[in-house]
Amino acid sequence: MRWVAVVMASILVVGLGGCSSKFKTYNGPEVTRVLVYKENRSMYLMHHDKVLKKYDIGLGFQPSGHKQHEGDGRTPEGAYLIDRRNPNSEFHLSLGISYPNETDRARASAIGKSPGGDIFIHGGPNRYIRGTKDWTAGCVAVSDSEIEDIYAMVKTGTPVMIYP
Repeated sequence: MRWVAVVMASILVVGLGGCSSKFKTYNGPEVTRVLVYKENRSMYLMHHDKVLKKYDIGLGFQPSGHKQHEGDGRTPEGAYLIDRRNPNSEFHLSLGISYPNETDRARASAIGKSPGGDIFIHGGPNRYIRGTKDWTAGCVAVSDSEIEDIYAMVKTGTPVMIYP
């Protein structure tokens, strides 16, 4: 009986050894801001004026122009903050962007619409991509492995600038 317990314990240790966590640690320079350039489909994690990491990104399915209202498929443009973290995101991991701001709400209200919300930097899932880079409802998308790094590096309160 004792050998069965030893075998079961060994299987458990080997099995758990193959598991990897989506939660990484980061001990490098602080990310002081995130820069998103929609036209170039690029995102930069910055430490002051130094680029720490560059990522190729996907955007909303209507990538041109600033988000006007809920459902328009555009990624917002302007100054925002990382305002929340979602470790249980449908899109692997996600960092919330503080859209809409006062200007966004006023712009949408002027046309009688809701500005929407729930704009994030996030990972997959791949089932939504369908062969196009710009597939989100207005978010900034990266791969699952990239969002794991970004999630570890970028803290709540970090400024985000999204350029056309």
